[in-house]
Amino acid sequence: MKTPGLTNVRMEGGLLGQKNDLVREKVIPYQWRALNDDIADAEPSYAIKNFKIAAGEMEGDFGGMVFQDSDVAKWLEAVAYQLATHPDETLKKTADSVIDIIEKAQDDNGYLNTRFTIKDRDKRWTNLAECHELYCAGHMLEAAVAYFEATGERKLLDVMIRFVDHIGSIFGPGEGRKKGYPGHQEIELALMRLYKITGEKKHLDLARYFIDERGTQPHYFDLEYEARGKTDFWPDFYKGGKEYHQSHLPVREQKTAVGHSVRAVYMYTAMADIAARTGDESLKEACRTLWKNTTEKQMYVTAGIGSSGFQEAFTFDYDMPADRAYTETCASIGLVFWASRMLNMEKDGRYADVMERALYNGVMSGMNQDGDRFFYVNPLEVWPDACEKRKDHDHVKPIRQKWYGCACCPPNIARLFASIGEYIYSVTDQDLYVHLYNSSSVSWKGLSLKQKTEYPWNGRISMTIGGNTDTESSIYLRIPGWCQSWTVMVNGEEIKGSPEKGYLCLTGSWKEGDTIEADFAMPVERVYAHPRMRDASGKTALQRGPVVYCLEEADNGKDLPALLLAEDGIAESFEKNTLKGVVVLKAKGLREEAPADDSLYSGSRPVRSEQDLTFVPYYAWNNRKEGEMLVWIREI
Repeated sequence: MKTPGLTNVRMEGGLLGQKNDLVREKVIPYQWRALNDDIADAEPSYAIKNFKIAAGEMEGDFGGMVFQDSDVAKWLEAVAYQLATHPDETLKKTADSVIDIIEKAQDDNGYLNTRFTIKDRDKRWTNLAECHELYCAGHMLEAAVAYFEATGERKLLDVMIRFVDHIGSIFGPGEGRKKGYPGHQEIELALMRLYKITGEKKHLDLARYFIDERGTQPHYFDLEYEARGKTDFWPDFYKGGKEYHQSHLPVREQKTAVGHSVRAVYMYTAMADIAARTGDESLKEACRTLWKNTTEKQMYVTAGIGSSGFQEAFTFDYDMPADRAYTETCASIGLVFWASRMLNMEKDGRYADVMERALYNGVMSGMNQDGDRFFYVNPLEVWPDACEKRKDHDHVKPIRQKWYGCACCPPNIARLFASIGEYIYSVTDQDLYVHLYNSSSVSWKGLSLKQKTEYPWNGRISMTIGGNTDTESSIYLRIPGWCQSWTVMVNGEEIKGSPEKGYLCLTGSWKEGDTIEADFAMPVERVYAHPRMRDASGKTALQRGPVVYCLEEADNGKDLPALLLAEDGIAESFEKNTLKGVVVLKAKGLREEAPADDSLYSGSRPVRSEQDLTFVPYYAWNNRKEGEMLVWIREI
């Protein structure tokens, strides 16, 4: 399967469409200001300034993180997606001016990285484990491909092809080349995107080389560490172990998700893409094994991954603390990328189920509803006092931030929601797959399908076919994994078939005016965790459709862990003026009262009083004021 292309998909409202509009109207302009250090009381970016210095347009020293170039790349990628669907000459002129500077910053040999152009030029390619040269190259390459696809203009693409040729002359098999690979994976999946538009085997071969070489012996990171005199860029970085960057074993031998979670899912994304395009069965099996461990043993109910604040990493099966969860926004975004490539590799609704869960929970929570505040970390329980006073909680922020010195997440959110049309549908030479439900339209094979729905707030979807075909083709509807009861009708006649691997196949010679109607029952469900998940054991979380819910202090008062959920039914109300239109859940509950003398311990059970509870979508918390938040709640 493959995407029908952004220009063949139109978003027409709905929650995903709202986020797409928000990126275009608010987020891209806001992030342009952030990249130019124009946000008051926010951490500076230095990113545009670095490119101007490297291009000789300004004097100064490099500022920010060693990977600061990637923020500009992701912003450009988001701009490209919006230009593809909503041409804007003013925005394009701004983007073109940035591309001009990037071209000027490139060395004659093709090298492009502001950190090692402005300073330490003699240290290029000497520390792949820590210094992100290939990571930054990957992000700029993704931007270049997206910009070419959106505008047809080659300037940035040609810049990056020159850089890729330079990289190919430095790394790979054969005499005189380094046998290295990136410490932070990213270029592998970017090279696959380049291969898609060029068809040049050397681009596929380089991506495959970086994947196949990883974790082989002698270990490249050991060799370069010795060669540079056992010095680190980051203090004590090398003591982190090879699991941190998934180079502890060759990728086909890796059975569990380990190390830095974003690096991991970016690598898994590339593995799935390579496996799909080459038919490599051993790589496919490695992808399936890692998917199973990641999503069935180490994924939060919100589709957050990477539970540890130390090294932003996976730890071990079932270790998913709620209040110390790291669950970086970028990791959930990477999970969406990986799920989409797994779908391209093989049709299976469980991949789209995870993609949907990540989008509506772990990703969406990373940005506020105005598009100008961001979470890097997405825990399932927040106690602001602990965030302020406990060292083991200092990565958890009780409020979203204007920007970050390490700002990988905000532009990552922007590029994902700017390109969201690429994730709703897939096509083959003959068929159309509907993975996600949102008001939108898609064109393929001379036909069109128009989808109208208020999903995820209700499960009713109507689709209308435009155009005619004499050729029989199939439309595959995903039956969501969370859905226990559903109906599908074609031209008013109920379809009695059974889904295969999560998809219901509707086959026919489609013609103008044909209709498909689906109704996915969407009652509130209580979700229970495996007993080995210690923070969630004996508790429940509420989910309605794909949306996970939480308690917030703004509605329920302080000391949220003192609340208990009653067994009675839960009422739903669609509140258009609260949190910009969401379904809010109302439930009966109890509160355990503090003892009259406020003693720390007591021989008596706490007194319980009745309290009405209000649950809001997890992604929408912290859009009103600072306060506590809780996903897992005890039951009466």
